[in-house]
Amino acid sequence: MIFKFSISFLLVLCTVNIFAQTDTTQQEEDYSQYENAGFADSGTKRYCTSKILDMSPQKLIFVGYDVQGNSLLEAASFYGINPNDPIDKEDIRINQTHGIRFGANIPVISRNSGIFQLGFNYAESRYNLPTYSLSNHPLRYWLKEYGLRTIGIQGTLFKPLNEKKFILAQAQADLNGDYNWQNKQSLKYLRYSGTVIYGWKKNDRLMYGFGLSRTYRVGDLNYIPVVLYNYTAPSRKWGVETVFPARLQVKRIFSPRSILSWGHELEGGSYRVNNTGRVALPYDNLEIRRGELRIRFMFERSLYRFIWLSVQSGLRYNWSYDVDHLPNGKEFFRGFFGKQPFIMENELSNTWYTQISINLVSP
Repeated sequence: MIFKFSISFLLVLCTVNIFAQTDTTQQEEDYSQYENAGFADSGTKRYCTSKILDMSPQKLIFVGYDVQGNSLLEAASFYGINPNDPIDKEDIRINQTHGIRFGANIPVISRNSGIFQLGFNYAESRYNLPTYSLSNHPLRYWLKEYGLRTIGIQGTLFKPLNEKKFILAQAQADLNGDYNWQNKQSLKYLRYSGTVIYGWKKNDRLMYGFGLSRTYRVGDLNYIPVVLYNYTAPSRKWGVETVFPARLQVKRIFSPRSILSWGHELEGGSYRVNNTGRVALPYDNLEIRRGELRIRFMFERSLYRFIWLSVQSGLRYNWSYDVDHLPNGKEFFRGFFGKQPFIMENELSNTWYTQISINLVSP
């Protein structure tokens, strides 16, 4: 835990350094997607726009595929029904993790005094595991038979207060688990997250803000401060887009239709797994606290008019893959420094990942 907190601290230092020079999953909202929404004069009152020059294109509809390389999951030992006969730890070889992702982000209200947008997303992780008949560890069974899925909805409000100040507010509900279309999961296991940011639009090349986020991006429920910082250099060849610590990308802008970026994104959630009776578990409310840090390069380019290709690849660093017991499915807050024990403290090795998507972007 100390090591992971140190990683977070180093990421903050890196971001501060970037700021000084010029200056992330199923997901908390990518606020840079509002760059194409402008606000005209309204009588005698003027409002700031939600964009700066050369922002990344707003994705209205996206369809993608995500794949991770092989890794080793060290599934921890734990006690089942018989406290004198624990289930042994097991090394689970994962040959590949893959799955489709798709979603939509549609403006519902677009006025000079504010924009409200609704979004939907679906993401899955299917685990390719070798058959091992002697295994009795439930983690192997859950992942091999069902995998993990996320269905989420989100709403985002951009509210300009005047020519220089604005508020961004986002709320999201995700249904995470090992369910499928035949074995549906109750809506009482929805997990809620949200962010509120108060910001300033300094000019057409710089906007920033500060806020607070309720998030599951590292698996556990957490409340963290966030920093919004969008900047385009005077040359319009370089830029930064970040909602830190969730996401950061430093961009090289070749043209309005071609962008290369480097950065990171935190991705994760709390996934409910069902006790199917295949293993001797006394618990019926277990959740995998899955969180990962993706350090990546990303290339985005227009293929034809408003159809864009996005390709990203890099390191998938495991932040958390532990298992919690939630009596009656009720969530609790551990934070970075809580001492509540996990049912299983697992370790997942790091690996590469690649994601490719086709996107319909806003004009």
